[in-house]
Amino acid sequence: MDNSFLHSKRLLLVDDEQELLKMISDILKDAGFETVLTAMTVKEAILTAKEETPDLIVLDVMLPDGDGFSLMQQLRTFTNVPIIFLTAKDEAADKLSGLGLGADDYIVKPFEVEELIARVESVLRRAGKGGAKLQAFDVIMDTARSVKQNGLDVALTPREFDLLEQLMRNRGAALYRDVLFNRVWGGEMDSDTRTLDLHIQRLRKKLNWHNHIKTVYKVGYMLERE
Repeated sequence: MDNSFLHSKRLLLVDDEQELLKMISDILKDAGFETVLTAMTVKEAILTAKEETPDLIVLDVMLPDGDGFSLMQQLRTFTNVPIIFLTAKDEAADKLSGLGLGADDYIVKPFEVEELIARVESVLRRAGKGGAKLQAFDVIMDTARSVKQNGLDVALTPREFDLLEQLMRNRGAALYRDVLFNRVWGGEMDSDTRTLDLHIQRLRKKLNWHNHIKTVYKVGYMLERE
């Protein structure tokens, strides 16, 4: 796979822990990202975002001169770049607050290196592609709303299509139920309902992907890698 599209992107990491900033920066550089900017405060993050125009921002919720939620609101006054929250705050209310403000993803510390890289790459690809084709196993999805399996059309409802797209774009990363509800249903439904589970069951049956779409205990769902 040609990752030049991804690795030419500029990332901005915002966290008040210097050692963690260096660790994440090194992880992303080792993955091939050439430009990884860092900031430790709200003020520094805003200045860096204005001067360096990053393509994606990863920010913590807890900062010394404010919080990530208010920082995101300030960032949205001058930039629409994708934002991922990376934080130790794993309460459902915090996840919903971040996603409700328009964040593209929410990763809880501690995290696996592979998960962080997969989420960053997925958000960048989603932001940079329109009408692109996605492929996983025997399925090819055209984001212009068509799905083929082994060359044959697969009939999916709009919600099933959107759910499958999220799984394919974030392949190998566990997606929280709240994240899927926010992205597929726009937060308009009660995430305690069985609706998501039923849609997952239908996708598994229609694609015969009973083993490919994994249930992640106390998290949500994940489409496995090859």
